[in-house]
Amino acid sequence: MRHHSARPADGADALFGLDALGSGAPPHEDGTPGHDDSCERGAQDRPLFRDSPAARRLLPVRIVYAEPAAAASARGREILARFPDAEVVEVPSHWGIPGLHGNEGNVDRWVRVKGETLVLGERKTLTTRPNGRSADWIAPGASNGCAMACAYCYVPRRKGYANPVTVFTNIDAIIAHLARHIARQGRKPEPNQCDESAWVYDIGENGDCSVDALISDNTADLVRFFRQSRSAKASFATKFVNPDLLALDPRGRTRIRFSLMPPEDSRLLDIRTSPVDDRIAAAADFLDAGYEVHFNLSPVVLRPGWQEAWTEVLRQLDDVLPDRVKRQAACEVIMLTHNRELHEVNLGWHPRAEEVLWQPALQQGKRSENGALNVRYTNRVKAEAVQALRTLVAAHTPWLRIRYAF
Repeated sequence: MRHHSARPADGADALFGLDALGSGAPPHEDGTPGHDDSCERGAQDRPLFRDSPAARRLLPVRIVYAEPAAAASARGREILARFPDAEVVEVPSHWGIPGLHGNEGNVDRWVRVKGETLVLGERKTLTTRPNGRSADWIAPGASNGCAMACAYCYVPRRKGYANPVTVFTNIDAIIAHLARHIARQGRKPEPNQCDESAWVYDIGENGDCSVDALISDNTADLVRFFRQSRSAKASFATKFVNPDLLALDPRGRTRIRFSLMPPEDSRLLDIRTSPVDDRIAAAADFLDAGYEVHFNLSPVVLRPGWQEAWTEVLRQLDDVLPDRVKRQAACEVIMLTHNRELHEVNLGWHPRAEEVLWQPALQQGKRSENGALNVRYTNRVKAEAVQALRTLVAAHTPWLRIRYAF
């Protein structure tokens, strides 16, 4: 599908379709895309990680639930071609799929569903929301759900006993929406905690863009789009090291935030993710590939010995990361937020996780922005823990700027 170009009045960001996103050069002065894609052409000659046995083990897709329009779209056809042996089941909507969502029996297959099931849909509502913490704006995501199985993940609370990846195939509409939104903002008037000069858009609020890149080119299309913007950059958090992203040439317009926690916590809670050591080791490679590389210290789970465990993580960062990574690094500190419904689900498939996640003596109720009733550490416990972690960061990684902590 070809879209006609429509430039904003100041030429800061052009509105263009997916056919223009293969270009690796900066935009021309009139806002239209450049035409140097030599870097990505060279990368295409190398085998892709997403075609490797390791990637196939993470996503051994056996069934694809698909809205008809999503399956018939160009992106949908590409995805179905990647999983030729999967059964395709037509569904009227990617929400409320019978036998998948709301099926308590899926708790026993919590992890298997994430790898063996894929959903294709079209994103019907395109809304960009203000944020102000990690990003200026939360973009309409190109996916929902995840193939990984972090025990504290908030996304499955809305889906009911299953949380596989839903890929939105109308990526062209998502990008066109973002182009219009960025154009309306104009230049960023002053620095803030999100960025000194660029409007920052979180493109992965309800999924992991690194994992999404194993399924489709949605993440690649978004990176290509933002690298051609003069006034905005993309941002996403990840717990998965996908080397295919190194070939996308983001030119500093995408910020990747590697989520970290003590390895012993990660082995218990971050099911199916890349080891923490691998995430730390990947930082220099991603910086050298053109990404801005930050970190999330997240979630901080309070349990006996937690301060000593975090001290080891910070010491490792200081020992392993080269100076070029440290000079541009920043982090976010996010204390654990949990949920009673998710607690009940976890008891059905991973009760050991709840021994550290569910601590009623330390937690209190919290009404989230979307109206859900969650639990978080009490105000006193949380304030003391945040201050303790700030002290550890200052002592062991004084170069690591904390953007915010909550």
